[in-house]
Amino acid sequence: MTACLKFLRSGKVKDIYELPDGDIVFHFSDRVSAFDVKFPTPIPKKGEILCRFAEFWFKKLPVKNHYIRTEGKDKIVVKKMQMIPIECVVRGYFYGSLVQRWKDGQVKLPDGTRTELAAQLPQPIFDPTTKSETHDIPITKKDALDRNLVSKSEYEWLENTSIEIYKQMSQIADTAGFVLADLKLEFGKIGNDIVLGDSIGPDEYRLWPKDLYQVGKTQESFDKQLLRDWLAARGYQKKFDDERNSGIEPIAPELPQELCRELSSRYITAYEKIAGIKF
Repeated sequence: MTACLKFLRSGKVKDIYELPDGDIVFHFSDRVSAFDVKFPTPIPKKGEILCRFAEFWFKKLPVKNHYIRTEGKDKIVVKKMQMIPIECVVRGYFYGSLVQRWKDGQVKLPDGTRTELAAQLPQPIFDPTTKSETHDIPITKKDALDRNLVSKSEYEWLENTSIEIYKQMSQIADTAGFVLADLKLEFGKIGNDIVLGDSIGPDEYRLWPKDLYQVGKTQESFDKQLLRDWLAARGYQKKFDDERNSGIEPIAPELPQELCRELSSRYITAYEKIAGIKF
């Protein structure tokens, strides 16, 4: 298979190739990114877990998607799509960047929303961003329409479908003993159809163990949040933001092996519990 692959590009965590028939290969790497910065330290087995999660969710969710088949331990073959330039984020809990944006008056929450850290929102909200290889920026429905990123009917379809997928995934996570706090999805077009694309895994959502969940506290996470929290506690989030605002590309530090092993372990545990399959 390798000889017939045409390299297209490297993303934050996966390398993308094209087959002679036009289908696309995603090669999931052990790379990790956080706060839109790529890190040089690999996370053991991460590529394999992301590959397995992508296969699991694409097969499990009752929505059209671009998945075709899995190749080996860390590659999937998918249909080529015209990607829609929006990251479809759904938030079910008051957490992450939503907290600071609410404090800064950049986002309005429904009446009656509890604004304690990690409190469940009255209903999941659609909170899309731009799609970028560098830094995603939240956008409103008006922004998306004014910039001709999507049509009104497409935006509404993306909003309704993303929220429905979040609810379905939340039920599966709940059964496995987790809280699905939020979710990022991507969609594209094949002909006239909008279909679910890219990949779905712990790089695309926050996953909290139900037995440790407590409103008002920073949550234990079985996703990339462990890395974000480690960085934020050491001032790297602010450092990255300051450098970016000064026009400087942030430089990622080396990560300690203990943190990498723990992150790998949590990804594996999450997969085994949600998929019900031993890794």
